[in-house]
Amino acid sequence: MSLEEFKNRNVGTQNYRMLDLEPTPESGWGRFKRVVRRSVQLELFTGLKVTFREMIKALFMGEMHTIKYPFEKLPIAPRYRAIHEMKRLLESGHYRCIGCGLCEKICIANCIRIDTRYDENQRKEVSEYTLNFGRCIFCGYCAEVCPELAIVHGGRYEVASEQRAEYALFEDMLTPLDQLANQKEYPGFGAVSPDADEKIKKTPLAY
Repeated sequence: MSLEEFKNRNVGTQNYRMLDLEPTPESGWGRFKRVVRRSVQLELFTGLKVTFREMIKALFMGEMHTIKYPFEKLPIAPRYRAIHEMKRLLESGHYRCIGCGLCEKICIANCIRIDTRYDENQRKEVSEYTLNFGRCIFCGYCAEVCPELAIVHGGRYEVASEQRAEYALFEDMLTPLDQLANQKEYPGFGAVSPDADEKIKKTPLAY
């Protein structure tokens, strides 16, 4: 299922049929008679027939209504706030973070820690950057306030781990050098989507 199919799905176009349900029996004898009557009418096998019919469609006719997770995943919105990503400079491959500390100051969950130092050229660089995903509430303030667009929200949402230390690795959030050419650029956290004009309803008034 593509992202457009996922967004444009409409359950209102399906054909529904109203069932003529009998009133619920009040006494125990009435409930017993209903069980006996339904057993004689083989309603149990009617439900099994529907189950086997859908199973055959899924196995042999390709009409699968579920996905094979984790091999297949449902698409998510482009601006979904999932696990953070640290971006690199496309020219040099160095990470964009300048160590200003704004993300650490604005973090309301107090989960970001930054340590900086000066290199041999007396330029400030980040010596240690940790982000504790066990405390993060994914509010997006760190990505919104970053002046260099060094930290953004990516699309990786699986955060299960056996050790808490694996929640705070800077190298896991940083773009690998071999995938630098495929790094997706973001115009900013609060930027509008490219198709925003098509989504806006035109006013009927003439100005």
